[in-house]
Amino acid sequence: MNGSLSYRAPGGVASRDWTRTLFGQTMGYVAVTAGVFALGTYLGRNLAQNWAFVWFIAAFACLIAMRFAVRASGGLTVVLLLAFGLLIGLAMAPTMVYYASTDPSVLWQAGGATALFIAGFGSAGYATRRDLSGIGRACFWALLALIIFGIVMIFVRIPHGSLLYSVIGLVIFAGLTAFDFQRLRRSTDLDSAPLLAASIFLDALNVFLFFLRIFSSRN
Repeated sequence: MNGSLSYRAPGGVASRDWTRTLFGQTMGYVAVTAGVFALGTYLGRNLAQNWAFVWFIAAFACLIAMRFAVRASGGLTVVLLLAFGLLIGLAMAPTMVYYASTDPSVLWQAGGATALFIAGFGSAGYATRRDLSGIGRACFWALLALIIFGIVMIFVRIPHGSLLYSVIGLVIFAGLTAFDFQRLRRSTDLDSAPLLAASIFLDALNVFLFFLRIFSSRN
């Protein structure tokens, strides 16, 4: 009923209220997912690194399940989102432990840079009236190319390859972050909040990892 009122309200007041509600709910989910992620990294701090791949697969399975659960049960979708955050935290625990034990300062530097990055490009995407769907598609294919480039770097040594990989990754996720925040502004479906939160959280997580690589190589 609220959705139909938002389209009939004069001046778009109810529509703006609806948008603010979706924004607040989505960002709340992002914050909770980040907290569960931090819990996962803490719980997995002593786990063997071989388990990381298992947790990654399980987290990916939760993302897929969210796509099917979103229309069936909003509560189940939120549970899957939180499970995803916990599992990806367990998967990333060895990486976080490595940086914390070698140079803890890069974690704070990367965290601060990530917050500014997401705030800047997220605000730009949320505010712009230009359709960013084309940029979103281009960034998706660029991300696939970057993944292939990363696989190549495992077998072929490329001068400054790690820095180049990270910088290109930041450019790609600048576009994806702006696109995801524009989707957040344009969506009128509260049920989409967990899925939007998962996308924005993944944007922030990848940006954080790219900054970790940059700051660790610099230090």
